[in-house]
Amino acid sequence: MTATDTVTARGVRMRVRPWRGRSDTAELSSVPAGAMVPPGLVALAVERARTRGYATVVTPALPVGEWRAYIDAGFSVREELHLLGHDLLDLPDRRAPERRVRTRRVHRRDRDSVLAIDRTAFDPFWRLDADALEDAVRATPSTRFRLDRDGHGYALTGRAGDRGYLQRLAVDPGAQGSGLGSALVVDGLWWLRRWRVREALVNTQTSNERAVALYERLGFRRRSEGLAVLELDVASHPAPPTPDPGPVP
Repeated sequence: MTATDTVTARGVRMRVRPWRGRSDTAELSSVPAGAMVPPGLVALAVERARTRGYATVVTPALPVGEWRAYIDAGFSVREELHLLGHDLLDLPDRRAPERRVRTRRVHRRDRDSVLAIDRTAFDPFWRLDADALEDAVRATPSTRFRLDRDGHGYALTGRAGDRGYLQRLAVDPGAQGSGLGSALVVDGLWWLRRWRVREALVNTQTSNERAVALYERLGFRRRSEGLAVLELDVASHPAPPTPDPGPVP
């Protein structure tokens, strides 16, 4: 099941599509991202997911200010995430011996290798499939997508205007603790500063203490408000009366 459905209300669209290739879980996401979701649109999207046979629906990582429509529809927090920022003023030395890692640009022919690394580095819920990786690559106008030459880790860094994003960092467990993750992050931070980016952001699960410690060692600081992925068990949630989505411009 790979098709993407769309529901619309009051000029806001919501996509209903498989969560990272899973046939039992759908992701609901507003288009554009961050758009204010009108009352009833979430319920319409949940019902679309129900008719398509999904058992569970989840959201992307959302700030607290975007939760209300989902909470009103019965969602709860599945996973909390820290949001961390870096001002790029004081960057770690990329020429330090422990960060002299040989990397190369990721080409399309390397995507299978990248996904193989991703599968070893993340729990099943968080693993990328080919579509999710493509979405990450296309999420910003400019990207730096690097793979270490030994094939043990990769990093995807994005740039949009004066803001940067560490979109993905994955290191094979056998290479964790070697400094590879640190080297890949620092490479991306220096790339962002060359383009005069003012701030870099990254998020990670609050339970991923190892990643949080890595980012903080490299100069990231936690924001006071984090993010969360919200979830609804469609199978056990009763179908409500079909809401009125309101006029569509």
